Amino acid sequence: MKTTKYFTFLSVLILLCAGIWSCEDKLEHEYTINEPVYMPTEEFKNAVKTESAKEMLVTGKIYFYQDYILVNEKFEGIHVIDNSDPTKPINSKFISIPGNIDMAIKDDILYADSYTDLIAIDISDINTISIEKRFADIFPFSLPPTDNNYQIGQIDPEKGVVVGWKVKRISEKYVEPKYYPYYDDIMFSEASMSNGAKASAGGTGKAGSMAKFMINSNTLYTLDSSSSLRLFDISNPDQISKNGTLNVGWGMETLFVYESNLYIGARNGMYIFDITNPFAPQFVSQYSHFMSCDPVVVHNDLAYITLRAGNFCGQNTSQLDVVDLSDITAPTLLKSYSMENPYGLGIDDDMLFVCDGTAGLKIYDASDPLNLGSNLVKVYSDMTPYDVIPLGSILVLISPEGLFQYDYSDINNIQLLSFITIAPKLD
Repeated sequence: MKTTKYFTFLSVLILLCAGIWSCEDKLEHEYTINEPVYMPTEEFKNAVKTESAKEMLVTGKIYFYQDYILVNEKFEGIHVIDNSDPTKPINSKFISIPGNIDMAIKDDILYADSYTDLIAIDISDINTISIEKRFADIFPFSLPPTDNNYQIGQIDPEKGVVVGWKVKRISEKYVEPKYYPYYDDIMFSEASMSNGAKASAGGTGKAGSMAKFMINSNTLYTLDSSSSLRLFDISNPDQISKNGTLNVGWGMETLFVYESNLYIGARNGMYIFDITNPFAPQFVSQYSHFMSCDPVVVHNDLAYITLRAGNFCGQNTSQLDVVDLSDITAPTLLKSYSMENPYGLGIDDDMLFVCDGTAGLKIYDASDPLNLGSNLVKVYSDMTPYDVIPLGSILVLISPEGLFQYDYSDINNIQLLSFITIAPKLD
């Protein structure tokens, strides 16, 4: 009898405890998310168009073509600057391209990324552009950046392309223990010209050193991700075609073509590929350095590489490396120069331009690369430059403060030609 009462009491106790724990497990959980804002797929495919000029707000890559400077507005499209007169550039048009970051041009065909897609746009008439071809799902799935640290809400590809975020407070019941997904920070990185600031009609434009798109002859190279290089045959604008993919390593960030070689700036070094056969790049050599963000430019038998520390780039050292390429199979460090936080750079014969972030634009006489520190010609410290394009006598520079152009035909008398302000970002 006592045993029966004992088990009855124990059973009731277990049920009560289970009920209590069950109630306690069902907690009300509140948190804030970035809820996706979608653009329907069909609308996304038809969103590429020419619009009237817009203010530059959050700029990225720059490109020079004929009488135009093209400036990327991150994830929005491309500002078209009429640069017929470099002393009076005109912000003339805006090409709306959702998700755009990179660009390259050959023979009036603009190649641009649009989130996951690569599109080829006929810009022979800038007022009436048209898409010649679209390659879907070329690039990894990417998302626009957020301006906060809230987690990202669930994404439904069926609803279209994510083009923005709406901060939303979520309240839901759940049973503990329950673990929500961990969201990594979403990180977006990142031919010879004759003297003067005007390219020949047609032909290929010129990119800055932060470019992930590069054209060489009839080949378009794109860094699809941090490890994959995709090749496109663009010899015939009516028959643009994919021509292979090459796994080139890890942490690849920038592309630069010089003579018959493709130089890839990576977080752990510089990779060199022979592109004598443009559709079959052959690995030549690698110059290794500590982990950092790393664009590269080349002139004659020297490579100049900026290494930027901090953020996701790696170490705490920022510097400029000068690398000997006289033996292309064995690149060798000649000398390193301390920098603050360098980004892009450009080389034109004996003129070296370094965007040293908060330390400003630094211009060097590079005729003696082993003594750059003693040959600093000019420093513009009132800006935080991102990238430059030297054009024989005119330098095009982009920074959060604006689009600058300088006449450097006289190294001892560098002159500011023009300046287009970038509107300050509102909080």
